[in-house]
Amino acid sequence: MSMPTPLPGGRLAPGASITPRTLTPVTGPPLELPDPDPARLTHLQFRRFAGCPVCNLHLRSVVRRHSELTAAGVREVVLFHSPADELRAHVADLPFPVVADPDKRLYVEFGVESAPRALLNPRVWGPLLRAVLRSAWTVPRRREHAPAAQPHGGRLGLPADFLIDAEGRIVAARYGEHAYDQWSVDEVLARAGEAGALRSGTRGS
Repeated sequence: MSMPTPLPGGRLAPGASITPRTLTPVTGPPLELPDPDPARLTHLQFRRFAGCPVCNLHLRSVVRRHSELTAAGVREVVLFHSPADELRAHVADLPFPVVADPDKRLYVEFGVESAPRALLNPRVWGPLLRAVLRSAWTVPRRREHAPAAQPHGGRLGLPADFLIDAEGRIVAARYGEHAYDQWSVDEVLARAGEAGALRSGTRGS
């Protein structure tokens, strides 16, 4: 399988192939990327730092509908650019694997950036306010942990989403323009459905 095919800026387009690898989550057993099961797709999420309020807000929406994603043949895998020891306490209750990439090796390989627009884009201000208010409720009650005062990798990371098939091909991708710019669960399910229809059409042709 070939190395990822970069677009300008190092971004990967649908149709590019990733390099197979084994990832080690902060909890649970190692996992293969891509998932070798041809009936499943991997939704690879690139998030920001451990305890990131907007990341937590988004991931809770994924947790609430995780059974729908599983039923649709989608395996969730989430990356953060924090060390495993820092990240573990923040994600221990999540029902899907979370991987630490403190050196941002996969971030670089997939063309996932950091930029001031992560927090300066006006479209993030509403979600950021909701996320901070939520954390102000959950952290004092020990339902969540506060992020580090100076998060590893900084606060300007941008999210990204990739849907990857069993052969390692990227079937859909999204690069966020601000810190809360990512696929919703409905969008993941829609793209997984499109990919499944395409595979069925290919087999039937």
